[in-house]
Amino acid sequence: MKIKWMRVLALGLVLGSLGAFIVAAPQRAEALSGSDFNPGNIISDQNFFTTDAMSQNEIQAFLNAQVGTCSNTLCLNVYSMNTATTTLAFGTCATYVGEANESAARIIYKVQQACSVSAKILLVTLQKEQGLVTSKGPTEAILRKALGQGCPDGSSCDPAFYGFFLQVYSAARQFAWYGNPAGSHTSIKVGQTNAVRFHPNTACGSSNVVIQNRATAALYYYTPYQPNQAALANLGGTGDACSSYGNRNFWIQYSDWFGSPTAGKSPVGNVELISGRIGGVQVAGWALDPDTTSPIDVHVYVDGAGRSIQANLSRSDVGAHGYNVTIPVTFPGIHSVCVYGINTLGGTNTQYACSTVVTPGGSPIGGVEAVSGVDGGVAVSGWAIDPDTAQPIDVHVYVSGAAVGYRANKIRTDVGRAYPEYGNNHGFSEKITATPGVHDVCVYAINTSSGANALFGCTSVTVPGNSSITEQGRTPIGAFEAAQGVTGGINVGGWALDPDTASSIAVHIYVDGTGVPYQANKLRTDVGAAFPPYGNNHGFGETIAVTPGNHQVCVYAINTGPGTHAMLGCSAVTVPGAVGITERGRAPVGVIEAAQGGSGGVNVSGWALDPDTAASIEVHVYVDGAGSSYTANKARTDIASAFPGYGASHGFSETVSAPPGAHETCVYAINTGSGVNSLLGCHTVTVPGSVGITEQGRTPIGVLEAVHAVSGGVSVGGWALDPDTAAAITVHIYVDGVGVPYSANKSRTDIAAAFPGYGENHGFGETVSVAQGSHQVCVYAINSGAGAHASLGCSTVTVS
Repeated sequence: MKIKWMRVLALGLVLGSLGAFIVAAPQRAEALSGSDFNPGNIISDQNFFTTDAMSQNEIQAFLNAQVGTCSNTLCLNVYSMNTATTTLAFGTCATYVGEANESAARIIYKVQQACSVSAKILLVTLQKEQGLVTSKGPTEAILRKALGQGCPDGSSCDPAFYGFFLQVYSAARQFAWYGNPAGSHTSIKVGQTNAVRFHPNTACGSSNVVIQNRATAALYYYTPYQPNQAALANLGGTGDACSSYGNRNFWIQYSDWFGSPTAGKSPVGNVELISGRIGGVQVAGWALDPDTTSPIDVHVYVDGAGRSIQANLSRSDVGAHGYNVTIPVTFPGIHSVCVYGINTLGGTNTQYACSTVVTPGGSPIGGVEAVSGVDGGVAVSGWAIDPDTAQPIDVHVYVSGAAVGYRANKIRTDVGRAYPEYGNNHGFSEKITATPGVHDVCVYAINTSSGANALFGCTSVTVPGNSSITEQGRTPIGAFEAAQGVTGGINVGGWALDPDTASSIAVHIYVDGTGVPYQANKLRTDVGAAFPPYGNNHGFGETIAVTPGNHQVCVYAINTGPGTHAMLGCSAVTVPGAVGITERGRAPVGVIEAAQGGSGGVNVSGWALDPDTAASIEVHVYVDGAGSSYTANKARTDIASAFPGYGASHGFSETVSAPPGAHETCVYAINTGSGVNSLLGCHTVTVPGSVGITEQGRTPIGVLEAVHAVSGGVSVGGWALDPDTAAAITVHIYVDGVGVPYSANKSRTDIAAAFPGYGENHGFGETVSVAQGSHQVCVYAINSGAGAHASLGCSTVTVS
């Protein structure tokens, strides 16, 4: 590696050393801004490592334009020399086939072909090093060290590298070798943070730079300093005592002659983590497309199945271009994982990594956190997960050998944080009825796939109460205390217990001879005081839905063992409302009042009721033969006035998703009992928009634009649409792993303008209530048909 001290010192010192041949910054640097310089991405690999950047004729024409009239025979536009067939001792360059009387343009072109280093790079470096491209009277001394190759700072040049041909060929070999992963230059880590100095003087310091590609690394191997702010603030001149100019001038010169050195590039990035987790594969890293400041998509393929995520997580090193996602897998074991950065403009997609990873699986995990004897039974709580599924699983609780099954689906945000791919719904907290005394309690998590059921543990607990309460075949006791008619039904209340157990018992409530079972387990401290050994949980209070009119209500207390049930009483009750609405097999009635095309679908409204019931009924809306079910339960006071006794809840107003174009729309009112359904009518409706929007299995697109804390919650906003439909789609907003669905249907005229034919109803802006503290917020756009859902991104926010 050679380091050129003379080129990186302040310009005044350099002028003193190199005299008239010092290379100043290009004179049209005012077209650039120092804020545009990215020390981690000075030039793209595509613009640096190429065999066809310029033809020989293009190089010659360029030199003619730059030099003009030469004062001797050594200017690059007129210079020629004999070259020998040469194979370099190391590196990746092909053998150079020598010729007699080769022009400088031909040498540069043939070296470009042999070493796969752009002729533009060689021309800019010739100018940066010695000013040769524009010189009208160079000397032999300058030509023989044209690119400074073999000329270490502070030492004489190596004669083995003298001459224009060897300078160009050897310098290109160094550039290609610097960019070769198999080469000897590995100190600069591409895709990672590197400390890059500002100046040979170590007191001038350095800064951390993420070197984004091989080409930028090659420039730093060649000239290992970056410009400081003083050098960037004065692109046409000098900075301060700690300024260096080599890579700055390269960037300026290339931009001035050939345009942006980073345009048309493929994505860059780094995969920092591929790890097997229970139920999924975690992938993390960063990705960006140098052609845009916007986040780009990353495609993660697990076992050949792709999922699109957006690299938009904030990072201190590369900004909002990070990603960290766990992709669910359906089985434990070995999985292939490939990660790609998706190109946005010029360039191609970039494969970041492909590897294999092992995900664990097998028997359920979890634990019993509490087992205690409580009034009337045993309280058990804990959590359980089967590594083979994100769905809640069953737990079986055995009390004195008798098993009861429960679903472990209660919210446990702590479990969700520990196992984010499984979500929060894996807790259990149950009370198992048991008599007073000592009981053995065992808890099992039930396996769903590979593996076996898991015993979480066994223990003995004591249920409080009078252990003398034993089964003696006694009849239940209690009181039927209230039966009152209310709108829509009957309120029934009282208490009941079986003298042979402290556990709650069932009561059966019969209305006009039809019985429904309920549990007498509501808190009644008065009953507990009257019957101390039995506890407080023996009350009942229920509402039974019935039609208006007179009804007979009877309540029975149900014996838990041998012995008879007990009738607690009967009562006649009148339910207010129109009497005489009974099932007589009549067909529903109603009207379609409107059927018209709207953004994303067909809007249908009207009313419907079944003369045999005051309850709301269903309407089925068919669009081109595909039916959707809705309930006609919206308030319509005009219908209540027209049909006394039936109430107001008989309206409907719905939007059925449909692509742009003409659609046959029919509405049916659905009979609740015997009799036929009623066709309310059919209409041809035209949905506005582009007719070519069809289901093609495409993934939704969108942007998570804002996540910020508000009083009592988190405000989340952005937009989302499914390219396969103009209808509004659903977004799921997850806060700390708990998801809530919302419709992305808010007006966004900018989205309508950007995606003609899809309409404007694709925005979302919601406030999710959360407690104080730090929260992880993730948003997913939900596919409306075939294809995968899309992650719009995640963000961490603190609510104070």
